[in-house]
Amino acid sequence: MKIEQTNQAVAQLLPAWQAHARFDGLAPQYRPTSRTEGYQIQRALFEATGEPALGWKIAATSLAGQQHIGVSGPLAGRLSASRCLADNSELSLAHNYMSVIEAEFAFLMGRDVGRELAAGAGRADLPLTLSQVMDCVAGLHIAIEVPNSRYIDFVAAGEAQLIADFACACYVVLGPRVPDQWRDTDLSQHAVTVRRGNETVATGSGANVLGDPRIGLTWLANELLSQGQQLKAGEVVMTGTCVVPVPVSAGDAMTADFGQFGQVRARFKA
Repeated sequence: MKIEQTNQAVAQLLPAWQAHARFDGLAPQYRPTSRTEGYQIQRALFEATGEPALGWKIAATSLAGQQHIGVSGPLAGRLSASRCLADNSELSLAHNYMSVIEAEFAFLMGRDVGRELAAGAGRADLPLTLSQVMDCVAGLHIAIEVPNSRYIDFVAAGEAQLIADFACACYVVLGPRVPDQWRDTDLSQHAVTVRRGNETVATGSGANVLGDPRIGLTWLANELLSQGQQLKAGEVVMTGTCVVPVPVSAGDAMTADFGQFGQVRARFKA
């Protein structure tokens, strides 16, 4: 994709990102036609925001989610530090047209994840292995994602446009850091419950994230390397929802309960 096309795509997306607005989609002549072109626009869009990075998110980590938005596999999206909120924060739904929450594991990276990891292990090729990527993790948090899209019909936008638009990234409510004993836990079997008030409205587990949140993190590390990018120390990675996305409305008080790992909460207003 030519630089001028990328810049024009960013010029359409940036005001919508800043104002929490929506539009029909990128003009056909500026629309990405591949995942690589989508990531090219995404990278330029994030630079144009001028915001510090929080890290990354992974969208569409379940087959049902992929089918819902018509994509061939998971999508990586950028997260902004300015849209990372504390536990039990109150969020407005005034400009959030998706109006759902997702309960997620969030890894904190302790080291950069670059191609040199493969070389250092005596392998000249990618992909990086799960153990190589997990060795770069400093800690684990529990979190709630509140996604949103800048496209009016995000379901029909296609994966290249969705990638360009940060893969529906918006707010993250970052909960407490989990004690380091989590490393001895099978995250794929770890149960997660979402409650509205005192009512249980969704249940799931880490298996809903590509079979295991650690597999999700490994996928992201390799996906970024394939696009000339990489995970960096200090970044947070939201690995995808452990439950079916839960609709929320003004007045809702939501809790994502991760059992022995703790709870994270978010409240919503109009």
